[in-house]
Amino acid sequence: MAIFALIYFTMNHYRGLQWIIILALFSYACGDGEKSTTNLEDTPYNPEPYTLQLPDYFPRMPIPSDNPLTKEGITLGRDLFYDNILSGDGTMSCSSCHNPRKAFTDGLAVSTGIDGVAGRRSSMSLVNVGFTKNGLFWDGRSKTLEEQALLPVEDVNELHTTWPEVVLRIQQHTTYPTMFRKAFGIKDKSEITKELVAKAIAQFERIIISADSKYDRYKQGKEKLTDLELIGFSLYLDIAGDDFPDAQCNHCHQLDLASGDAFFNNGLQASPTLFDFKDLGQGGFTKLDAENGKMRAVSLRNIMLSAPYMHDGSLATMDDVLNHYISKGKPSPNKDPLLNAIPLTPSFKKALVAFIETLTDTSYLSNPLIVKN
Repeated sequence: MAIFALIYFTMNHYRGLQWIIILALFSYACGDGEKSTTNLEDTPYNPEPYTLQLPDYFPRMPIPSDNPLTKEGITLGRDLFYDNILSGDGTMSCSSCHNPRKAFTDGLAVSTGIDGVAGRRSSMSLVNVGFTKNGLFWDGRSKTLEEQALLPVEDVNELHTTWPEVVLRIQQHTTYPTMFRKAFGIKDKSEITKELVAKAIAQFERIIISADSKYDRYKQGKEKLTDLELIGFSLYLDIAGDDFPDAQCNHCHQLDLASGDAFFNNGLQASPTLFDFKDLGQGGFTKLDAENGKMRAVSLRNIMLSAPYMHDGSLATMDDVLNHYISKGKPSPNKDPLLNAIPLTPSFKKALVAFIETLTDTSYLSNPLIVKN
């Protein structure tokens, strides 16, 4: 109101300026002003490559050629990851279900979205998620992080909005357009798309790395494991020549990532046939009957921070998990046969948990590119 009052005053007291002011306002609205609010080319585009620092015993992370890691892309992805702008009512973000202090899970049996409606499955950890090659989610339905990042926004049980609405909000945001320019070289706000949003989030998720646990320091000769942890290590890995049984962990949770990037029926669901599982898991996506009831084997890195466990959060503690496996699980036609050979005494269980605890690593919490205060 103040600026219009000033214009009115000026026009009535300085008639010679009247048309100058009118033309200036018209020019702003229809020409140069529009350019200044949508065109981004005045901002330099010079992204800085980001190199992952990984131990030499880690596998190489697959990074798409059309979405290389840059500091600008990661920073943009981090800000979007923690921003409620992606949800329908502005109350939730990706981090609502992927809390960095809970190994990027939410600590709930099953996650709930903005409408308070519970989903079917628990949120999965994002720690070392960039190494996944065999499909994301519990059922493997997304091939890449870029594909996965597109789904929660429009899921009615999660962020429950539409991509056109989200993109419009981002285009109208005070800082995001410039950040997209710096990350992806767009020339105009109108070039912001859901695909670029997903690319930025995927870049951010690829740097969520756990590689500095006690186990890693042991592996690198920087720290020793206790006798109890060494027994647990032997149980986990089934080291040849020792007197300890095979706890069968490494078959599905292969060190050093502690994840086999594969899907198994771990006996959590009872089913008389391949078609009676409450949750079909991988088979529900692939439509292959033999894969019904199979779920992704999660990484055990930081697993002690992400209880409750399993796709439905039905096992509250690690002790419950071990007891489940010792019990051989519930019957079903394609239950993994390894569940029939896990003999663990109470002392062996204690040792195994002690080793699993050495896989805990929260060093990423001190990385400002990962955790936004």
